[in-house]
Amino acid sequence: MAREDGPAGELTALLDAVAALRDVVAGSRLPLDLPGASAASTTRVELLHQLDDYVLPRLRSLDAPVLAVVGGSTGAGKSTLVNSLVGEMVSRPGVLRPTTRSPVLVHHPDDARWFADDRVLPSLARVTGGAGSVEDPSAVRLVATSSLSPGLALLDAPDIDSVVAANRDLAAQLLSAADLWLFVTTAARYADAVPWALLRQASERGTSIAVVLDRVPSEAVEEIRDHLSGMLKEQGLSLAPVFPVREVALGPDGLLPSAEIAGLRDWLTALAHDARARAMVVRHTLSGALDSIDGRITALTDATAEQHSATRALSKVADAAYAQASVGVEKGMSDGTLLRGEVLARWQEFVGTGEFFKQVESAVSRWRDRLVAAVKGQSAPAAELGEALHSGVAALVTAEAHAAASTTARSWRGMPGGALLVGRYPQLASSSPDLDERVSRLVREWQDDVLTLVRNEGRDRRTTAKVAAYGVNGLGVVLMLVTFAHTAGLTGTEAGIAGGTALLGQKLLEAIFGDQAVRSLAAKARAALHERVDQLFGEEALRYQNAVESVEAARDQGRRLSAAALNVRAAR
Repeated sequence: MAREDGPAGELTALLDAVAALRDVVAGSRLPLDLPGASAASTTRVELLHQLDDYVLPRLRSLDAPVLAVVGGSTGAGKSTLVNSLVGEMVSRPGVLRPTTRSPVLVHHPDDARWFADDRVLPSLARVTGGAGSVEDPSAVRLVATSSLSPGLALLDAPDIDSVVAANRDLAAQLLSAADLWLFVTTAARYADAVPWALLRQASERGTSIAVVLDRVPSEAVEEIRDHLSGMLKEQGLSLAPVFPVREVALGPDGLLPSAEIAGLRDWLTALAHDARARAMVVRHTLSGALDSIDGRITALTDATAEQHSATRALSKVADAAYAQASVGVEKGMSDGTLLRGEVLARWQEFVGTGEFFKQVESAVSRWRDRLVAAVKGQSAPAAELGEALHSGVAALVTAEAHAAASTTARSWRGMPGGALLVGRYPQLASSSPDLDERVSRLVREWQDDVLTLVRNEGRDRRTTAKVAAYGVNGLGVVLMLVTFAHTAGLTGTEAGIAGGTALLGQKLLEAIFGDQAVRSLAAKARAALHERVDQLFGEEALRYQNAVESVEAARDQGRRLSAAALNVRAAR
């Protein structure tokens, strides 16, 4: 960290870097419920609390009084200890659990200016009043007393193991705001798991700690103190002083006998009167808090990467499903599928079948004449064939779209973060409600594309008369048939008829436009349909992409977090 006695510019640069880091952390998001998200979200909240409640306020006011937060387990005697240290009832002790429900901050009257505003604990309101005041967990009650030396303030915190989750969270928040954690435990509970988890956290973050060992049987003071000191040493807290308080009856005023807390009171008074000692405590805790930033930012960047990986996987599933749907339409266009059923029946009505496939090579002219007659004189069969083609194409596109939607939703339900999205957007379990209407419009527009192709190809003087003779609509229907008439998906009689369909249509169109032009027309017709289908499927897939984006962390979030942490390191 920048030296307290160093140039003001160094401290300002560090303060600016930490403030910028705070804003980046506050703006970060981990919306998907992934395996690492819960722990990372907790880390994020804890880091924000420590930056807001301690690091930034302390950097702005290095000479502010030392804030000692008195914390510990339920019933450890925290409030009684605080009252005894100041010699009056400032924090209400209780026998009901939880005991301390709202924080009480005790300070010397000369230090009131440091705590009256939101310099520290900005999320908590300020109230005043005696120990009998109504407790408000959303506020910190300020108590000014001359019994406490200037330069030191005591904050009585809720129980760290309270049965009320909000109290536990507040206790953890207050501890992260401390220059000094005065940890209160008892001879019966000093080895409990919950306080030691917080002690380890304090050790990792460099928080200055003192331990009060309360209610110790007189005959076991040395034994228990030595054992506790050994445990502290194992956790890297060998410098933490231990102050035993024997198990004695409280006085009529509800306070501990003065002799029982004399060692702790003297130590705190000496700390309050020694500016250098206070600066050392502040420097140690502030440096530890700054040192802990990198590890917590790493946890956030790792969780961010996990979020991005999950959202990329979800996006890829949707893209792949609709890409496969496009392939399915392309296959259906090229394997003869569209010449089955209704289309095949309408084609038979249009030109007749007979010994069609056997005779087509030897009697192209005669069948072509029949086709001309059908086109010119039998408009109803031509229109019915066009409608059958429309229905067949629409059914193919719709089926593939429904399959893509179903595949995406089914896959998402089994993927990290996917179930959340399907639950939040249940409409993603199926295609858009207006899909049928849009597909129908797509096919009509494509059929118009085909007629435009025929019309444009017939503008040449040599072909204009022929096109006029056969009719644009009739030739357009034939071109659609030629576009789809590949027989890989048909067998038996269907293959013969479809093959004959392709050959007859091909011969007719070649007679009008030439073989190269027909191949080009068929390719353009297929491409036009592909383009429209891909656009439709892209719009359907966009619904899933929008859902992903609604829960996606900013793409540069990890980079910004790392850069902000690097700037803090550089400014120290």
